[in-house]
Amino acid sequence: MDEVFPVLAGIALGLVTSTLRTRWLGAAAIGILGVALGVVASWISGELAVSWLYILVDTAQVGVAALLSRVLVRLWLRRRAQSIAH
Repeated sequence: MDEVFPVLAGIALGLVTSTLRTRWLGAAAIGILGVALGVVASWISGELAVSWLYILVDTAQVGVAALLSRVLVRLWLRRRAQSIAH
């Protein structure tokens, strides 16, 4: 149950950053906000009391979910634009 927040936060981050036009800005936003959300996820679940290494795990989960969400949204928008054009 503790791993739900990092994944949902990553999905939300991916959806928000999919609106950014430039790749470097999206990557920077995912990198910076992904670390911040990973720390928050570790804090919410209480894993910080055990070890600081949980920040790496939660940050990785947020980052992967954000990247996958961003890619899927961009692909969906591209296919939708192509189907409208035809």
